[in-house]
Amino acid sequence: MNYIRKPEWLKSKIYSEKQFTTVSDAVKSRGLHTICTSGRCPNMSECWSRGTATLMICGDICTRACKFCNTLTGKPLSLDANEPEKVALSIQSLKLRHAVITSVDRDDLPDKAAAHWAATIRAIKTINPATTLEVLIPDFDAKPELLDLVIGEKPNIISHNLETVKRLTPLIRSRASYEKSLQVLQYIVSQGITAKTGIMLGLGETEPEILQLMDDALAAGCSIITIGQYLQPSRQNIPVSQYVHPDKFAEYKTIALDKGFQKAESGVFVRSSYHAENHV
Repeated sequence: MNYIRKPEWLKSKIYSEKQFTTVSDAVKSRGLHTICTSGRCPNMSECWSRGTATLMICGDICTRACKFCNTLTGKPLSLDANEPEKVALSIQSLKLRHAVITSVDRDDLPDKAAAHWAATIRAIKTINPATTLEVLIPDFDAKPELLDLVIGEKPNIISHNLETVKRLTPLIRSRASYEKSLQVLQYIVSQGITAKTGIMLGLGETEPEILQLMDDALAAGCSIITIGQYLQPSRQNIPVSQYVHPDKFAEYKTIALDKGFQKAESGVFVRSSYHAENHV
């Protein structure tokens, strides 16, 4: 298998070690997980140095095995009933004005952990009433009754990632489908909540396919999109097909805004929760 050498523009900056340690200690002290570490996010140093982190609930073992993701796959442990309060108290201790919560998929549970999600949002809003909240959710198999549990707690933004173009979805996503993800976004919007999605480039997609995805997301009512470079977390994950130049990412941001997205983040290191505080 051929591996492409990383270009110069993929070198990350080093940020404040003091603030990084503050966030790290707060997360570890309560036994929490972050997608920053589980997903080997390239922005971890920057975000943690700004005092922000994307907390991951429902454990750190996923029931799905998407080829782009570095999160562990297997049989998850039981849910921690105290996790909602732990997450809320961590947000309080970090004095976050905006929080992002995500989770692994829990297909092992009858409700896919939707009730646990709802309890976590409720605890965060009770303990941190001034903190705005974005939740990056699984598809919950696009079941309205499960989505309603999350929507009913009224987070400011509900994000669900399409991840990649329609043609590549069955090749890199486990169980999820392109159509099902669009259904999730459409249902979120129908209930009066702002919907957001994110995609990765460098998996073999073409420009016409990217533009079609934008149109599909807009047709579903999605108003915020993030576009970033896929970076292979480990040799067990699908390799990178192409490193997209920063100028092209800038072009896609312009196109997305021209097409009608209210907000668009597009860049090499952009991830779905990158600068999420600017999307509220």
